[in-house]
Amino acid sequence: MVLVIKRKGESKDSMFRKFTRSFIDEEIVDTLRKKMFYKKPSLKRKEEEKERMKNRSLKRRKVVFKKVYKRV
Repeated sequence: MVLVIKRKGESKDSMFRKFTRSFIDEEIVDTLRKKMFYKKPSLKRKEEEKERMKNRSLKRRKVVFKKVYKRV
């Protein structure tokens, strides 16, 4: 739940910005979009595997990048 408390001298615009920022940080919209439709377990597994492969490749790139620049 997102709560924004108005402080003395704070405008409505700044309150709205704080609200939207905290709303995004809590990932409420993302979870609603995920739960909007049913996903078969096989699709969930495929997506998770795809995400794992993506993370692995990113880690490998970082490690290689660090090794290359440590030698210099």
